[in-house]
Amino acid sequence: MKSNSTKTDPAAPAAERILVGIVRRPHGVRGAVAVELQTDNPDRFRPGAELELVGAGGRGPRRVRVESASPFKGGLRVSFDGVTSRDEVEGWRGATLEVARAQVPPPPPGAHYLFELIGRRCRDRRAGELGRIVDLVEDGGGWLVVVERPDGSRLPLPYAERFLTRVDADEGTLDWDLPEGLIEACASRS
Repeated sequence: MKSNSTKTDPAAPAAERILVGIVRRPHGVRGAVAVELQTDNPDRFRPGAELELVGAGGRGPRRVRVESASPFKGGLRVSFDGVTSRDEVEGWRGATLEVARAQVPPPPPGAHYLFELIGRRCRDRRAGELGRIVDLVEDGGGWLVVVERPDGSRLPLPYAERFLTRVDADEGTLDWDLPEGLIEACASRS
């Protein structure tokens, strides 16, 4: 997967919809689109699955039903019921495909979904309060959490189990034991 992001407003309540794909471009002349996957659940794009198309041509959410999906260049080529021409999907570039939060099963005990990290407070054993997570980015080498510091600056940190000492879902915090110098290196603007 290329660079993915799950930006959201950390002050907002838990998201009602969860991102599962991004429409990259039309594919062919019959209304199919190339979709970059943002989920590892293979059933999200099975024939008959219903999704919310958000941001297509600046319009609000629109319910779409998957007619067919097949692997295509690291993602999927997806056709939707009732969509039959390239002209219909031309304005869908960059639109997101989402599912209702209620459709996402709870994670196994002791686990969590990455999207649930948005808005959580981060503390480091040595540095203390770091700020709140405002974004998640996959950069090809793993996930980075982007922490907004109290001064408004952004601090990208590797989301790696070896640096995490505790993830408390009830308290909404992540406790880290980051190596000395990592915060300064990650915050460097050079």
